[in-house]
Amino acid sequence: MVVGVIPNIVQDDVTLNKPDPVIYLPFRQKPMAGVAVMTRTRVPPGTVATALRKEVQAVDSNMPVFNLWTMEERLERNYWFHRVMSALFSIFAGVALLLASVGLYAVIANSVSQRTQELGVRMAVGASARDILRLVFRQGMWQLLIGLAIGLTGAFGVTRVLQTFLVQVSPSDPMTLAFSCGVLTLTAILGCFIPARRAMRVDPVVALHYE
Repeated sequence: MVVGVIPNIVQDDVTLNKPDPVIYLPFRQKPMAGVAVMTRTRVPPGTVATALRKEVQAVDSNMPVFNLWTMEERLERNYWFHRVMSALFSIFAGVALLLASVGLYAVIANSVSQRTQELGVRMAVGASARDILRLVFRQGMWQLLIGLAIGLTGAFGVTRVLQTFLVQVSPSDPMTLAFSCGVLTLTAILGCFIPARRAMRVDPVVALHYE
């Protein structure tokens, strides 16, 4: 006989996409060595431990009461590994993003700096500052788009590996990907603008002799 149906709940592993099927049976029908009791209270949970022990001992003085935890403490014990792995992945991701930003800026800035003579020739024949910036940004953004396409393809390729360490977060989270792309785009803009502006300030005659 079915007494009632409850909604889906997470029993053990929050990383599972689907909850495990669970059937609740009366204790007398299937006795167990240990019993877990969950109590909801309007007061701080830590203050009711003594009252719970007294109530249980009043029913059976030989009944041991142990592992009195709040829900937060229980979750911390169950998922400490996921928290540690999440922290490590966050640190590694931050370092990787920083290194990628520094490397991207260095590559683009060096590429623009090597074109100082070319930019001087263009300015000498009448190119305006807007024309120089447009040229530099067009080529710099093209390099950025190629890098982002390769990076996003690799990121989507490792989603299955990251899925086991994420809780209620998609490995292809659009906010995370958008933030990373935004940081790299800003870095590329600075890598294009700063050297190009420096080159435009140089006298065209001096730029023609630049090596």
